[in-house]
Amino acid sequence: MTTASTANDLFDRYRVIDVDTHLTEPPDVWTTRVAAKWGDLVPHIERRDGEDAWVVGDKVIFKPGFVSMAGFDGTVPEHPATYDDIPRACFEAGARLKHMDDLGIYAQVLYPNVGGFGSQTFLRLDEPALMLECVAAYNDFLIDWTSAAADRFVPVMALPFWDLDASIAELQRCAANGHKAVLFPSQPHDFADQPALCHKHWDPLWAAAQEAGLPISFHIGGQDLSGLAKDRGEIGVKANFARMSSLSFIENCKGLAELLFGGICHRFPKLDFVSVESGAGWIPSLLEAFDWQWRNGGVGKEHPEYDLLPSEYFRRQVYACFWFEQGMMGRALELYPDNILYETDFPHPTSMSPGPATPALPPREFATQALGALPEATVAKVLHDNAARVYDVH
Repeated sequence: MTTASTANDLFDRYRVIDVDTHLTEPPDVWTTRVAAKWGDLVPHIERRDGEDAWVVGDKVIFKPGFVSMAGFDGTVPEHPATYDDIPRACFEAGARLKHMDDLGIYAQVLYPNVGGFGSQTFLRLDEPALMLECVAAYNDFLIDWTSAAADRFVPVMALPFWDLDASIAELQRCAANGHKAVLFPSQPHDFADQPALCHKHWDPLWAAAQEAGLPISFHIGGQDLSGLAKDRGEIGVKANFARMSSLSFIENCKGLAELLFGGICHRFPKLDFVSVESGAGWIPSLLEAFDWQWRNGGVGKEHPEYDLLPSEYFRRQVYACFWFEQGMMGRALELYPDNILYETDFPHPTSMSPGPATPALPPREFATQALGALPEATVAKVLHDNAARVYDVH
């Protein structure tokens, strides 16, 4: 068996694709692209009590510092106060490219912050026309931003998922403009009285994505986490954030159950799905449970049209991403080497972005430690080949 060398040259030998990073939206994303008639309802930055905040009307909806923690000497709830305190690589394309070069990362897949990890924040605007306009404005901004290196940046479109017809139209528009993936909530039923993911209501959208050749991304936090975020036991802000962040992985597991048991993979066999920022070490256990319950629960009798087990549908068209796991990744990579992707989650609070308060290994050193003893072919798949196939990166 040929293994990857122990040298710290994995990032030199492969064109590494980082499949989950976030773009700290610059202050003018919406104010320069949305009609002025909406006034202060357009998301905009105000400095309040010495901190930059995204504001809609008179309500603070988000603070960019909370999601721009790379290199910061502190942990949630501490955060950089203003854009002046945030690394420019978080929001400037040129600085991001230099950051990638410094790390040895060839390409990055880009996710939003302000609109939510399932685009749900736009629902708080309340005005349907403004909601649609803000989604389109973000998508147009993203194409403009990634044009600095279209071969190295992978734009993921937002969708107005609360409006199926508008979502299909936006998907087709963005596909034509160069977007390479679709962001969607794994539990849409949490918002705006929408049907569950497994409901055939969504089939026209899946058909449009399959026709366009675009994968669907389910990012953690694309659910209603308000209940999960509550500190019911007064355990403390930091402990509660760590608890919520860890348990949010399970929320994506629920989405995969909807996907596999709901027949979506069966009906759309050429459509790929990615579970983002959810880790991957749990995959063997979850899929073994799915297969067991499937066989012993008589699913094949109820749905004779399903010709594969959940694990087989997963193997054919579902992917998961990891960034911090080591001990639990061995079995996942042994069973599903074609379905695991690598990410850093830059520049989020618990990302692979070392700072004085978060002593994570830099990505290059971590990859060597986590992957260096694996078969060469597996390392190539995880760091490049799988993502290149899913996101059409050359």
